[in-house]
Amino acid sequence: MPQIAYVSTYVPKKCGLATYTHHLREAINCNKGSRSQDLVVPLCNLDEMHSYKEPWMLPISKLDQHNYGTIAEALNQSTIDIVSLQHEFGIFGGEGGNYVLDFLKELKKPVVTTFHTVFEHPVIPYHEVQREIAELSNHLIVMNRKGIGYLQHQFTIAPDKVSYIPHGSPVPNQADRTLVRRNMGWNEHKVLFTFGLLGRSKGIELVLNALAAAVHAVPELQYVIAGQTHPEVLRYEGEAYREELKTLTQQLGIEHHVQWIDRYVPEAELTALIAACDLYVTPYPGMGQITSGTLAYAAGLGRPILSTPYEYAKDLLQGYDAMLLPYGNVEAWGAKLIEVFSYPGMLAKWEQVISEIGHGMHWPQVGALHLRLFQRVLSEQRGKIAYVG
Repeated sequence: MPQIAYVSTYVPKKCGLATYTHHLREAINCNKGSRSQDLVVPLCNLDEMHSYKEPWMLPISKLDQHNYGTIAEALNQSTIDIVSLQHEFGIFGGEGGNYVLDFLKELKKPVVTTFHTVFEHPVIPYHEVQREIAELSNHLIVMNRKGIGYLQHQFTIAPDKVSYIPHGSPVPNQADRTLVRRNMGWNEHKVLFTFGLLGRSKGIELVLNALAAAVHAVPELQYVIAGQTHPEVLRYEGEAYREELKTLTQQLGIEHHVQWIDRYVPEAELTALIAACDLYVTPYPGMGQITSGTLAYAAGLGRPILSTPYEYAKDLLQGYDAMLLPYGNVEAWGAKLIEVFSYPGMLAKWEQVISEIGHGMHWPQVGALHLRLFQRVLSEQRGKIAYVG
């Protein structure tokens, strides 16, 4: 089985990419049937370096450009077979994150890069950075089928160099759902749930206005908004957006239909909360978002979904347009909430559809897909070396 090095943010850092990489590593190790400690190269701020002291960790100080080449050389001298690079804009140092190019240019091991963000129309400097990453990688992974077309169109990448593998998600646990609903006082409610770092890009006010229109017909509706305010939002405007939303709930007279969990929610708790809701909603106003970890979790956990038609939601729910509603159309959202919770069997049908979509997104299956791809890339690279030799 191949020895893998993961280059990404990593737990205990509290970010979605860190959590994703942790679960990917665990899922692949499970499929390998081993307890091997595959290497992790965590991207860190200086004040985070002390958190990564395990012998299988090689932290990079993200703003130290020299460090990237040093770590690449360390991997070259190691026994690892292949590198899994998790790419997201913002986690690498330099303009547009271009320090990662120093790493890739020095690296002599095969590398498979997962693009967590792919732009339909990338701008400078992101266009050039992503183009070079694509050229320096042996293979690319995207979590949205549309991303394949974006990469091929923007960078003329060969179709066989890009693979679609869905975002991983936990396996549902019915016992967790029952326990959480009882503990949260949700047994008598029909619960809508939204999670994420709070900011004006979340579109929460749309659901609040729709809720006000729907609660007269479905008085058991409860909207749960979970997650702390985004650190950057907090830095520039404090809790202004959250306070605006709370004022809106008062003006609409729906305070008793809205529950706030305004704190950091650990992943195990988040998974249990998503599994316990009746309808997961992502009312995002930005249509270009190509991945969403929380929407992937909702699908994997088999929860019915109502969303605006941003790119990831459209890809995930293709063929089920009834679950997609335009941003800003409060009347349509209110009517759909009434329909979903009033029409006999509709919610159960949506749950069945999402469960079928989500089955292939569970971490064991996603880990197996990655492992097979890594083995294939290694085999191809060894074949090329043998041919040249």
